[in-house]
Amino acid sequence: MIRVAVADDLEMIRTGFELIVGNETDMSIVASAANGVEIIEACRTRRVDVVLMDIRMPELDGLAAAKHILGEPDAPKIIILTTFGLDEYVSAAIAAGASGFLLKDASADELVASIRAVADGDAVLAPSLVQAVFEQARGAAKPRVVAGMDQLTERELEVLKSLAGGLSNAEIAERLFLSQATVKTHISRVLTKLGIRDRVQAVIAAYESGIVSLGD
Repeated sequence: MIRVAVADDLEMIRTGFELIVGNETDMSIVASAANGVEIIEACRTRRVDVVLMDIRMPELDGLAAAKHILGEPDAPKIIILTTFGLDEYVSAAIAAGASGFLLKDASADELVASIRAVADGDAVLAPSLVQAVFEQARGAAKPRVVAGMDQLTERELEVLKSLAGGLSNAEIAERLFLSQATVKTHISRVLTKLGIRDRVQAVIAAYESGIVSLGD
């Protein structure tokens, strides 16, 4: 069972998320918060796997709350949900360590699929935001040298390029004729060699290094 917490200052939004999650047999709502302070306390006192976090909230915003929560041991994964698709919010969410960023107009199916993906160690980013994020990651500068990239094996590079293409573990496994367990092992090795914490950072490193481009 995936334990989900919701943080949004609008009760109607929280109720909507709770109803969507409550309809699924493999997940449940374990906490509901109206601001960043409340969600920090909820994550401190309850076992939470995934937090659905709004950005703009009173007392403490979602980005500040995310940074605090992710700095704790055994922290839950965080999906940032917002009506704002501005680049700086996406970049800040990634920098804070969020595992996903979705706009609030995402469908119920997209939401629950994202929760499952993040709980399973994947990362999610709204398709409409992908290009802006990675254009910003690469900027106008020449590709930079990413420490550890030259240590990746040919198979690990294939896995990294597939990650950068937005593929899930299952899709990578199918493309490369591997088991999902093997894909997870390769991803773990990629993160270790590059000295980064998650899949989103790995994808950014892939674009910044120039091993993939937006046209690939």
